[in-house]
Amino acid sequence: MGGRWQVEVDRGVCIGSGMCVATAPDGFRLDAARQSHPVAPETDAAADILAAAEGCPVEAITVTLAGSGEAVFPPEE
Repeated sequence: MGGRWQVEVDRGVCIGSGMCVATAPDGFRLDAARQSHPVAPETDAAADILAAAEGCPVEAITVTLAGSGEAVFPPEE
């Protein structure tokens, strides 16, 4: 795993479960409305960020390669 990722949370989909914060506490925070947001929208590729995206119960987290926009998660079909 290497490179830089762009991490986004769709706040219209996020249900505030906090699973992302539990999985990647350095990567995500919940705001006062219990909506998730990335600590840094652009970050180094990291297994815990990917695990948080994969574990989101409503798939509100998208991860793309910074610069190219190529999908990391969810994968393009």
